[in-house]
Amino acid sequence: MHKSGFVTIVGRPNVGKSTFLNRVIGQKVAITSHKPQTTRQNIRGIYNEDDSQVIFIDTPGIHEPKHKLGKLMTDAALNTLNTVDVVIYMVSALEKITAVDEMIVAHLKAVKTPVLLVVNKIDAAKDIPRLEELIHKYKGMYPFEGVFAISALEGHHVDLFMKDIKDLLEEGPKYYPEDQITDHPEKFLISELIREKVLKLTQEEVPHSVMVLIDMMEEDEAMNNLLTIHATVVVERDSQKGILIGKGGKMIKRIGTEARHDILALLGVKIFLDLHVKVVKNWRNKELYLRNYGFGNES
Repeated sequence: MHKSGFVTIVGRPNVGKSTFLNRVIGQKVAITSHKPQTTRQNIRGIYNEDDSQVIFIDTPGIHEPKHKLGKLMTDAALNTLNTVDVVIYMVSALEKITAVDEMIVAHLKAVKTPVLLVVNKIDAAKDIPRLEELIHKYKGMYPFEGVFAISALEGHHVDLFMKDIKDLLEEGPKYYPEDQITDHPEKFLISELIREKVLKLTQEEVPHSVMVLIDMMEEDEAMNNLLTIHATVVVERDSQKGILIGKGGKMIKRIGTEARHDILALLGVKIFLDLHVKVVKNWRNKELYLRNYGFGNES
């Protein structure tokens, strides 16, 4: 019997949802960062075995939004609760229960889908009595179908957890070819890899104000199939543009060099990456730009 189904991963920012997805898929399909709100749109990762196919949906961290983009991100996550076969509610073993967690649980109570509580980052949790008390509090908030403690970073108990997920799924077809690990187009993945390097290499005001747009991708057969990519890094203020470019263009060059390495690993072809920086003031609060940049269209 072949099992299949859709599984959403919801939780606050920085609890390790994207790290978990990449661990399960065995390849990077979602960018990661120590900075909160790294994931902005729902990311699908496809887990394949001979007897099963699980389509995971990595969602933006649910938070109290401060701008229209933040609201769209939170809505995108919550909207998946009614469209899947299993819900993973992921929390951090290192953090206390907050008002946002209480809000998430309130939404969970409105769905009939099985919900699994996953306590991540147990590799870093040294105070075991405190961890046990945290889990006890969560179990008192909602009748979870199951409770699991894992480390997505180190891989602890992830394989066992996958078996429990598959046990909850019903017989079903392969929705995607066996060799497919995501349904997102190459342009999206490339733009995310570039944004990941911005998050990694810049500090303070820059990361959350950045959007990356792929302007053009063209393969040149005369140049041994060299793939030329022109991309624009959008920020909200002139000061952010200056930080991104850096003295003598050093920062934007470093971002491009590190992004090109990951894009090469993704596509397996030689890359020429040309990056430009553009200021669009307050784009995170402007509906026209948000729609043009692809937000608010998640299913």
